[in-house]
Amino acid sequence: MRQAVDELTFHTPGPGAIDVTRDVCEWVRASGIRDGLVTLHVRHTSASLVIQENADPQVLRDFENYLRRLVPHADPLFRHTAEGPDDMPAHVRSALTSTTLSVPVVSGVPALGTWQAIYLWEHRDLPHTRRIALHLLGE
Repeated sequence: MRQAVDELTFHTPGPGAIDVTRDVCEWVRASGIRDGLVTLHVRHTSASLVIQENADPQVLRDFENYLRRLVPHADPLFRHTAEGPDDMPAHVRSALTSTTLSVPVVSGVPALGTWQAIYLWEHRDLPHTRRIALHLLGE
């Protein structure tokens, strides 16, 4: 059994999804590990990771619109506003989605479905630098 550990850094322009699939696939390929499990973990509390459809961009827009309706800015329920009206909603959106993903690796590539991609989802309104920790275990 072998393992590889690394971190990828991404700059987000603001709210929405960034496709990180190519970066993850390149890193897995470069590791030389052919079969195993890759775990991704975004090291932030106001961003998340999701596996979602990569064919129709409307899916991502609809997802963002739904999250904004479900968890609106400046909701009077929220007391944590020290970092702005988008901060607490970003924490809730992150908790409702996921900060960690595990994907099987088969023949040197993540075993995603035909229409699946891995997305880093930014929940804050302003640009941020986001780090994703990667851990691959396998042979």
